[in-house]
Amino acid sequence: MEVNMKKRKYLIGILIMGILLYWILARLPMVYAISQYGSSGEEVKQIQTKLKSWGYYNGSVDGVFGSKTYEAVKSFQRKNGLTADGIVGSKTLAALGIKDSNSSGGSASNNSDLNLLSHLVYGEARGEPYNGMVAVAATVMNRVADSRFPNSVSGVIYQSGAYTCVSDGQINLGYDDSSKKAAQDAINGWDPTSRMCLLF
Repeated sequence: MEVNMKKRKYLIGILIMGILLYWILARLPMVYAISQYGSSGEEVKQIQTKLKSWGYYNGSVDGVFGSKTYEAVKSFQRKNGLTADGIVGSKTLAALGIKDSNSSGGSASNNSDLNLLSHLVYGEARGEPYNGMVAVAATVMNRVADSRFPNSVSGVIYQSGAYTCVSDGQINLGYDDSSKKAAQDAINGWDPTSRMCLLF
């Protein structure tokens, strides 16, 4: 009798956990908003503006995610190694250099920038002298500060054709301590190239 009662409580617990998990997963698209076909608003305008300035989109910047915006997003995603589904989630927003309105920013964003920059340095400059590794990271920081480029680390790194290691996938190899230290030095303001790296 006591064993059956324990089994029943266990099964009820599993059922409740399953229902809670289903409820949480069902609400994820609402929690993490994305821009997709049929969306409208300021974020869509930002997406259209970026895509238009980079030659992917030739429609009007009206803030309405229609078929032209959808096709432009898919083209951008294909060119940048993203899933070409026409949906602008957090990865596509980052590649466009648009801040995700749902991200908390702060230190999490700084850690994300450091990790991504470390990946770039390792993929692009591993084996180079340390100054060269910092210089690669400094190109990103210089471009973020320049109005002609995206205004985020991820936007600069994933800008079409900007870095070879993004195009050939070497950015996904990870990073080592030297790459991370070089990235941090660049974030802290060290620029061995004296801003000449914008020309690269």
